[in-house]
Amino acid sequence: MDADRDPAPDRDVTAALGPVSGPARVAGPGEGFGAEEIALATRNHGLPLEALRYEVSPPGLHYVLVHYDIPAVDADTWRLRLDGLVAAGQEFGLAELRALPAVTRRVTMECAGNGRALLSPRPVSQPWLVEGVGTADWTGVPLRLLLARAGPAPQAREVVFTGADHGVERGVEQDYRRSLPLEVALGEDPEVLVAHAMNGRPLPPQHGFPVRLVVPGWYGMAHVKWLCGITVTAEPFAGFQQAVAYRYRQEAGETGDPVTRIAPRALLVPPGFPDFMSRTRVVRPGPLVLEGRAWSGPAPVTAVEVSTDGGASWRPAELAPDGGHRWAWRAWRIPWTAVPGHHVLTARATDAAGRTQPKSQPWNRGGFGNNLVQRVPVFCPDPAGGRRPGSGG
Repeated sequence: MDADRDPAPDRDVTAALGPVSGPARVAGPGEGFGAEEIALATRNHGLPLEALRYEVSPPGLHYVLVHYDIPAVDADTWRLRLDGLVAAGQEFGLAELRALPAVTRRVTMECAGNGRALLSPRPVSQPWLVEGVGTADWTGVPLRLLLARAGPAPQAREVVFTGADHGVERGVEQDYRRSLPLEVALGEDPEVLVAHAMNGRPLPPQHGFPVRLVVPGWYGMAHVKWLCGITVTAEPFAGFQQAVAYRYRQEAGETGDPVTRIAPRALLVPPGFPDFMSRTRVVRPGPLVLEGRAWSGPAPVTAVEVSTDGGASWRPAELAPDGGHRWAWRAWRIPWTAVPGHHVLTARATDAAGRTQPKSQPWNRGGFGNNLVQRVPVFCPDPAGGRRPGSGG
């Protein structure tokens, strides 16, 4: 990115770029995944579910969603500008930012569209199943400290964050930009970070090098990567990613409600070993331990239940302590004795506010916040019968 380039405003260029930037749409009846969705799935990647075993996700396994291109950023010339309705504008180079007091927070991030590909009809976009998640130790400067240095004006209401990634979406040319209410930006619990390190090392390019925003408890669209601008405003931000893209809508013309905090979710570490194509798990008969992770943005997870019969009955799992990491996932485990036959494993999380995962998901046009329970097909062969996966009966 050219460090001296001003952020491009959201510009509707539909007439000029209509042939390459169509409107949002929902897949038709029986429509399979198209080449555009497959291309998105090859650019972006989810967490392999067996990597749920890691308390902290290695950077190469943590989920990645890049809206446009990974920008080429020169760390020597990069600058972070803090301006707008402030008493004194600020500008930081990377070395200056790293020299400021820093903290490390373990935070679980989840893409707002996680689970989109499981909806019917399917919103056409990045086709996540349930792998759009990861947890890392993020190190950076608390945003509230940077804002305190600048001194927000009394009429300030929001803080707008600009990333260096630039593109066009639904006919709107833009830099990726999102905002937070001033009270969230200034908050201490959770504390928003301007992060420059992931798991103790400089941010990898795909995770926002040199600096990104980390907003604990919020879906991934709020964690602006390749951060280059922070602007304090008096009016609500009406940019594309705020007012158009990330909204819960039933119909295309609705204003909708904003997508914000992460709904509760539990995922299983897939037991046994998989079939290559179907991903059906194969387990040996006998006792084993089912385990996984659970998290929620609005309130701490207080319970996880597990079903081994597709949701017909449930048993409480043992939930591990959070270890002081309120904004990270928590481990859970439960014993199970596998018997020959086909089984469907599932888990559901409940948080302190009473929110729990549904068995069927209310639909929305963007496919956002889809936290319906995960279903993991498992086959346990009968040693005496010599049956193989897929043989039926």
